[in-house]
Amino acid sequence: MKLSARLSALAGASALVLGAFAGAVPANAAPASPAAPAAVTPPDISVTNVKQHLADLQSIANANGGNRAHGRTGYKASIDFVKAKLDAAGYTTALQQFSYNGSTGYNLIADWPGGDPNQVVMSGSHLDSVTSGPGINDNGSGSAAILENALAVSRAQLQPTKHLRFAWWGAEELGLVGSKYYVNNTPSTERAKIKAYLNFDMIGSPNPGYFVYDDDPTIEQTFKTYYAGIGIPTEIETEGDGRSDHAPFKNAGVPVGGLFSGADYTKTSAQAQKWGGTAGQAFDRCYHSSCDTSANINDTALDRNSDAIAYAIWNLSSGSTTPPPTGTVFENTADVSIPDAGAAVTSSVTVSGVSGNAPSNLAVGVDIVHTWIGDLVVDLIAPDGSVYNLHNRTGSSTDNINQTYTVNASSEVANGVWKLRVQDKASADTGYINSFKLTFP
Repeated sequence: MKLSARLSALAGASALVLGAFAGAVPANAAPASPAAPAAVTPPDISVTNVKQHLADLQSIANANGGNRAHGRTGYKASIDFVKAKLDAAGYTTALQQFSYNGSTGYNLIADWPGGDPNQVVMSGSHLDSVTSGPGINDNGSGSAAILENALAVSRAQLQPTKHLRFAWWGAEELGLVGSKYYVNNTPSTERAKIKAYLNFDMIGSPNPGYFVYDDDPTIEQTFKTYYAGIGIPTEIETEGDGRSDHAPFKNAGVPVGGLFSGADYTKTSAQAQKWGGTAGQAFDRCYHSSCDTSANINDTALDRNSDAIAYAIWNLSSGSTTPPPTGTVFENTADVSIPDAGAAVTSSVTVSGVSGNAPSNLAVGVDIVHTWIGDLVVDLIAPDGSVYNLHNRTGSSTDNINQTYTVNASSEVANGVWKLRVQDKASADTGYINSFKLTFP
């Protein structure tokens, strides 16, 4: 994980569903929850195999001055090691070269044959270490886990609906250089084909937490579903927000998600009670240090996260989707500018021809384009003036709200003018209401 980056403010954990964007949901408004499709069962990912990949990366570091950093022989040996495994497994691989700080860097891109080329599910991790150590947790752990997942795809001769692509990035530790290069040098028409980018940067921390990115709600819920199935609570990932290789993809409009087990933040007492481990100690005391060796790995976290990766890859590439709410739709698609730190604005729809009261499961579709949703308060206003809060300054620096909330509006007369009210409560970020709709079942 890259060290030098602005940290986002802590965001509260959100109750999210497939197809929803980030944003905490108050008690009187929960996201719509249509029945999810049946999950696809992936193979069990052998933690023994993942650990063998880590041992091989440790050996590479030992033979190359103790690290696998950009521009050093240890990095090139690492990329060659991964490439050889994938070539033998039937992948189409390509080395993408770039230059940084006077040295040649490399990204490795591996495509599994088949699947819809217009719908790509991509998994990535950075393969470089810092110069001060071998980087086995940061980020041999993510690199080894997606390598073993890629090999599991080959062993299963998986034929997913969508196209699978894997990537190992160079020079992440110097500022996300490799992933930025890939995104910036991929034509926009090709970037648009990437329907999900999954990032795995540090997933075997010795004092682990179980953190899930809250960027794209479908990806987020996929990981949460896996962990709920094995009885492990998760938290929203905030320590590394914007500090790893998902950031260039997110900035280019690609849906992103991922897993994280913690770096140099301190585990709280509540987290230790929930996950085990030691309160008052960093998730990884060897973060960016010479002691980040093969001994600096929690096998249980590595195993769970490797299996969670498989669950996401198998399910997200299967073509299953969650159906949108159905019923009678009233929508306003006119843009409404949201003034920076200014007065509230509204978008309205007039409901007519619906008998009786509104339902207890009124679907409220909100599409807001904004560069810092932690500034926003969003309310649904019923025809009689009753207020239903949908979003109240959560989500920190997350971009945009594109979410369907479910509101119990059964005490309201259905017909009349309903309003979406939005107010920006802080300065420096701007946006607009893109659309607002109500769906009556």
